[in-house]
Amino acid sequence: MEIIGLLTIGLPFLGAIFILLASEQSAKWICQFFAVLATLGTWGLSYLFFSAGGESASVPLLHVGHVLIFGLVFDKVSTLIAVAVVGLGLIVAIYSLGYMSSGNKEHAQHGAKRYYAFLLIFIGAMAGLVFSSTILGQLLFFEITGACSWSLIGYYQTPLAFRSALKALLVTHIASLGLFIAAATLFVQAGTFELTAIAGLAPTAKLVVLFGIMFAAWGKSAQLPMHMWLPDAMNAPTPISAYLHAASMVKVGVYIFARSILSAGDIPEIVGIVGIVAAMITMIYGFLMYLPQKDMKRLLAYSTITQLAYIFLALSMAAMGSSLALESGVAYIFNHAFAKCLFFFVAGSFSYACGTRMLPQLKGVIRKSPLLAVGFCIAAMAIAGVPPLNGFFSKFPLFEAGFHLSATHAWLTPLLVLALIESVATFGWLLYWFGRTIIGEPSEAVERMSPLPGSMKITLVVLITMSVLSSVIAATWLQ
Repeated sequence: MEIIGLLTIGLPFLGAIFILLASEQSAKWICQFFAVLATLGTWGLSYLFFSAGGESASVPLLHVGHVLIFGLVFDKVSTLIAVAVVGLGLIVAIYSLGYMSSGNKEHAQHGAKRYYAFLLIFIGAMAGLVFSSTILGQLLFFEITGACSWSLIGYYQTPLAFRSALKALLVTHIASLGLFIAAATLFVQAGTFELTAIAGLAPTAKLVVLFGIMFAAWGKSAQLPMHMWLPDAMNAPTPISAYLHAASMVKVGVYIFARSILSAGDIPEIVGIVGIVAAMITMIYGFLMYLPQKDMKRLLAYSTITQLAYIFLALSMAAMGSSLALESGVAYIFNHAFAKCLFFFVAGSFSYACGTRMLPQLKGVIRKSPLLAVGFCIAAMAIAGVPPLNGFFSKFPLFEAGFHLSATHAWLTPLLVLALIESVATFGWLLYWFGRTIIGEPSEAVERMSPLPGSMKITLVVLITMSVLSSVIAATWLQ
């Protein structure tokens, strides 16, 4: 497992080096090859993990004196999330074969070497962060993902893209200060950087570490007041937007918060209270902000902010002692990844085929592309939590855990009712745009839409399937 884990992390970085030395024409194929290898690595690790009985294992790798600097952790959470973040990296790479081409009506250009190189580095950094057993390891890969997002958000090299990329870099770098503070506190108090040492800290030191991690998580996962970078990140190519919002950048925050809860033992209740209140404020703000959006990608950006607030809500309730909330939060990370990636791929397909992703200009899509119509419908229902799609099996246990917890914390009840209202309102709003966009006589842009390349169609079918099945995978994995 140690060797496969290191290869899963290291091979994408090696592939990026090969891309820089290769020709423009071969870059995209090198990216596919190394993304496949990394994905196979996560599957191999999962097979070995469950073959060994499914017991958590930590592998120390790099020491300085007696201090562990970097190690790997293999458990149900890390293996599950790694399968998602690396596997979706491969799916994004495949989708890019068609999207980053001269046939794209909105951005008619082929992907440059730097596009595929940074995508591979992103995949490797995500694997490294998920498997890291130390806070220093998390911090290293946290910063690498920030650098990758800066490069890819600014990929089109327009003034707006450069400003958006710089904003994302600055905000997430400020957020990383929380991890620096947490790492320093953990080392001073426990003499180690291992995350499992959080459990042995004194209450005050534990609060400093957990709030430091929470601050970093808020910035990376675009929660108020550090959300402002995410909507502007839509200036990236759509496959990158999908990866940022579904499996990589924003999931870094919720993952490191989940990992800290798993490692912290008894957690002071104030951590959960602050997390719940911040999540609810962000949830309502995100919902109100995506109501006026006409650009499909910006609408999805604010939707992502809201959905991540649900994950923070679940994890904050887990910090208050609910094991069901923890399972629902981890499953939410996994399930949301596939549904949101599908939604962004639908938006990218509109851009590719119609030359626009502005919702008022799109109508009657079902007449011209039933696949895109089905993809829009499945993604919208999954995000809203409509059964039997994967979003339902994330939200239902979240609310079950919340109402069970409200028996001893009555103040939770009105907040959960408000979250339920938001969930229903989200379904209503997405249903509204489904009626405006998918049904009816084709608009001019839709009437002239181009056929989608095979690589884009394949990824849409895979994500539609996973939006139905991923909840079964997550439930089986975590039981």
